[in-house]
Amino acid sequence: MTSYLRKPSSLFYIISSMALVWNLMGVFNFLGQALMSDEVLASLPKDQQLIYQDVPVWVTAAFAIAVFSGTLGAVFLLLKKKIASTFFILSFIGIVTQMSYGLLLDEKTDNYGPLGLLMPLMIIAVGAYLIWYSKKANKNRWLS
Repeated sequence: MTSYLRKPSSLFYIISSMALVWNLMGVFNFLGQALMSDEVLASLPKDQQLIYQDVPVWVTAAFAIAVFSGTLGAVFLLLKKKIASTFFILSFIGIVTQMSYGLLLDEKTDNYGPLGLLMPLMIIAVGAYLIWYSKKANKNRWLS
């Protein structure tokens, strides 16, 4: 059986590039949160201070896994490597773990409201989409 790669469409490169930008925004968000000084934290409104205070280590670790795995997945997707879907799966596990704390377990952040739920749900949807898309790209023989 001969296996050969097909040339992906330009949409593949657009989606892959957008995935990289999306995940890099997550990396910058993570770094901003992880490296936030006490002075910056004190300058935030009280309700936002509550969100950042006393975050369990496992939530911060899940956030790191989500954004760094997602970034690697996007890089591998751009490089047309099959391992991209593995990194997107790791990222999704990190996303769901992190979001479960914010949406289900954190008693201090009951101020999400209907619009506040939009971003966490969008992050989950994008994570799931990137898994699906990377598997589709592999099935279409765009990845090696």
